[in-house]
Amino acid sequence: MGILENKGRARVFYKYLSKVYDEVNTFIWTEQMRTEALGLLEIESDDRVLDVGCGTGFATEGLLEHVDGVYGLDQSAHQLEQAYGKFGKRGPVQFHRGDAERLPFADSTFDIVWSSGSIEYWPDPVTALEECRRVVKPDGRVLIVGPNYPNRTLLQKLADLIMLFYDESEADRMFSAAGFSSFEHHLMGPPHSPEIAITTVATP
Repeated sequence: MGILENKGRARVFYKYLSKVYDEVNTFIWTEQMRTEALGLLEIESDDRVLDVGCGTGFATEGLLEHVDGVYGLDQSAHQLEQAYGKFGKRGPVQFHRGDAERLPFADSTFDIVWSSGSIEYWPDPVTALEECRRVVKPDGRVLIVGPNYPNRTLLQKLADLIMLFYDESEADRMFSAAGFSSFEHHLMGPPHSPEIAITTVATP
């Protein structure tokens, strides 16, 4: 388990990163990638959407181009403060401070559950994926974006020390263990690293 696959350490990490997150994030998770990921979903304007690990709201902004409101959940108070600055506390986003492994929502609540740039910090990703499956409707979709496992040995060792990086075979294992009936993976990234992210679209 990597250093940041710990809820306490992740909260401390984001206490400081939240101040510059939007600037740093553009080198890894770009608007083009967000648009590409959104294109994998057939989002209807009246869909109920949950953004798990919404952070400062980068993905939330993209989701709001398709729906009128989004539910956003994050464990970091500092990340949420940045998001409040964009959307307000009582705007189009209903914010919740909470844990991906214990989502504070009833079964079959959402048409779409989205999570980008969050799974790598989950100490127990299978449990969190089970929670995503629990709260999505039987005919809904779950989209998860995480960091693709690097090819080079040195980078692999570094990745293993920091947080969860995974390849398609590990994604298969996690989504199967979480009970999803079907799923497909897509590699994407910016021009300088076109396979930096692995995006999975799954159905319950």
